[in-house]
Amino acid sequence: MKITANMVEVHLFRENDEGIEFLLLKRSQGELYPSIWQMVTGKIKDGEKAYETALREINEETGQRPLRLWTVPNVNSFYSDRDDSIVLIPVFAAMLDADAVIKLSEEHCDFKWTSPVEARRMLAWEGQRKSAKIIEDYFMNKNHFFDLLEIKFRK
Repeated sequence: MKITANMVEVHLFRENDEGIEFLLLKRSQGELYPSIWQMVTGKIKDGEKAYETALREINEETGQRPLRLWTVPNVNSFYSDRDDSIVLIPVFAAMLDADAVIKLSEEHCDFKWTSPVEARRMLAWEGQRKSAKIIEDYFMNKNHFFDLLEIKFRK
């Protein structure tokens, strides 16, 4: 069995009067795991850094460029029976403008801005729910460690 790290998970959020809202995307019928609600995900291309994949996938799946990007202190994982491997997934958080106009790719058929509680209820896997909780806790509690995790990129 091999261990790979060829995907990213990106939780998009925006600020509002109550705190933050997460953007969830509903997978299209022709996709793997149809109709589930998820964050932005994608495969890392050869020669691409994981955070570069995160920025590219945000743009491809939502038509947006984030205001800020952080690494989340959590790495998700799953077993892939297709190639008998363990897949490690670095997790990112990205802040969008509160008025961002979402333009979905064909990979998704709908989107929804949700409260952190609703997002955790709608996400399919425990690791994704854990990542959303970490982001909420760090951002809402103004945890100064979140600043240490910010990735500076050219906007």
